[in-house]
Amino acid sequence: MESSGADSSHNRVPLSEVVSDCVKRWFQDTLREAKSGDVSMQVLVGQMYYSGYGVPRDAQKIGRVWMTRASRTRTSVWKVSDKHPGYNASDSDSDELKGDS
Repeated sequence: MESSGADSSHNRVPLSEVVSDCVKRWFQDTLREAKSGDVSMQVLVGQMYYSGYGVPRDAQKIGRVWMTRASRTRTSVWKVSDKHPGYNASDSDSDELKGDS
């Protein structure tokens, strides 16, 4: 059973659409966890809004709301608000400790 290259190419989805869909789903999953109270996910949602990753960029309003929620538990979140999504707030804490040595 041989399939022609032309037949299989009709079923392909452009990579940009696949990536875009994955980013949107990642945001939705993260938002669900953030709403349930997960502080790390609250930070991540804030970072996503600050950078416009998976959602329209809105640093001043929505991003700030999520960072404020997370900062009630972890004050270091403000150091990472403008970092790329996934930058760990504890990374910032460890940098702080290095400076104190």
